[in-house]
Amino acid sequence: MPQRPKRLTPSRGPLDLFGSEVRRYRQLAGLSLAQLAEKIPFAPSTIGEIERGESGCDRGFAEECDRVLDTREALAHLHDGLFDGREAVFPKWFEGWPEIEGKAEILRIYEPLVITGLLQTPSVADVLLYGDQQKVTGRMERQAVLARDDPPPPRLVYVLPERVLRSRVGTAAVMYEQLHHLADAVSPRLSVQVIPDGEPHPGNSGAFVIATLAGGEEVGYSDAEPHGIIRDGRSDVDRLNRRFTDISTYALPATMSAVLIREIAEEAWKP
Repeated sequence: MPQRPKRLTPSRGPLDLFGSEVRRYRQLAGLSLAQLAEKIPFAPSTIGEIERGESGCDRGFAEECDRVLDTREALAHLHDGLFDGREAVFPKWFEGWPEIEGKAEILRIYEPLVITGLLQTPSVADVLLYGDQQKVTGRMERQAVLARDDPPPPRLVYVLPERVLRSRVGTAAVMYEQLHHLADAVSPRLSVQVIPDGEPHPGNSGAFVIATLAGGEEVGYSDAEPHGIIRDGRSDVDRLNRRFTDISTYALPATMSAVLIREIAEEAWKP
């Protein structure tokens, strides 16, 4: 017996809305996923993920579907309206986080592998996102939250292990620029705190962020397999708060961290 298709909820967001319209036009044309895949250069699994709102797509996908499904360019027009002609720049499991981030009064971040996205240079983002300029632009646009005037930017506390500063991303010049950018970012509203190598800190379970909103509500985001999860349950957020406190105990103060960051830039990455 064939599996019943997942019920779509287009009101949940742009990916869901676009996907529901692809399925609607496909079904109106009397085509299965496999039959549509035979007519456009996309696999049935890819089309299915797009229909379910689990994956974004570029405008080319919409144009191919318009051509085959005789939609009079309806999907390309919808794609333009939802994504400004670009691929959805955030994966589904992350797409709700930038809005939460934008409302935060305090952000506490722990990132054990790479420089956090809010403080990456375009060059580092370009390497980590494999040259996808749409996604790089999306990441850079998120950083506007730290430079806004009204409301004031969130207070940001960022903790990272020293090894992140010594792990190459791109060229030495890219790393040199990134480390100085990180040190320059330190201000009364933004602290960067480094855990020196050798400290046996309890921060080996992955990256996470805690956003404190107006009124004191807290929401977390944590890395997990196969993808990250937004956590708003009280017990989950409390657990993240305890982890952040425990990890921060091993970090240098922001002023000492800035000095260490510049020293590593000159010692390890100066071109």
